[in-house]
Formats: sequence, structure tokens, C-alpha cells
Amino acid sequence: MKADAIAKIKAEIDGSKSNLYIKVVGDFLLRHLETDPEAAEKIMAADKTIAKSLDAMKAEAKKKQQNGMAMLTDAEGFAIVLKYFGIKGEPVVGSSPVAPPSDRAASAPAAKPAVPDFDVKLDDFLL
Repeated sequence: MKADAIAKIKAEIDGSKSNLYIKVVGDFLLRHLETDPEAAEKIMAADKTIAKSLDAMKAEAKKKQQNGMAMLTDAEGFAIVLKYFGIKGEPVVGSSPVAPPSDRAASAPAAKPAVPDFDVKLDDFLL
């Protein structure tokens, strides 16, 4: 079932190359399937698509709009996607869905504060 859900998601991503949002949500769902394989059954529902989950996000954002503008955080948006598909649980977000964090950046040691090469005091300039 999980393989079928992955294939369905990838097919929708490939079928909509011009819509970055479908790729972002599709990638989120693929990552979600890694931690929750039981969600595959819900994703496989014939009437559920990534595009329609974006419509659900749009409808929710319209409820929050002020002066013709609305914004959702990643967590809010992905929670709406999970709710649309009928998947229980909270979305795990912590990095950009477009560019996952690099392992090197996470393991790099903190830089030491710079040590000055010389030490000058005001008294050195006064006679």
C-alpha cells in the first residue's frame, strides 16, 4: 500500500511540473509516509489529491485573511493537508520543505570568538 501511495504522489508531482506547491506538499507527504506508513491508505483514496489539499489550505487561509491577504505557517498548512487526507497526528516541520538541511551544517562546531591580533590602550598614545 505504501508503494502505491508513493507512486500516486510522485505521479501527481510529475504531472504538475509548473506548480511548485504541489511538489512541496508532495514531498511533505512522502516524508510523512516514512514516519507513518499507515497513512498510505488515506492518501490512496480516489477522491483525494494534492491539488485538492491546496484548495483546502486556500479555503482555510481565506478565513484568516485581513485586507485581502492571508498567511499560514508551514505547520498550519501541513496540518490542513493531513486533516484533508484524514490523517491523524501533527505535521513534523522544522526545515524548509524545498531545501532540506545539510548534515554538515548541523554538525559543524560553533565558531570561536575572534581573538584580536594586538592590544592597544589609550595610555600607549599619551606621552
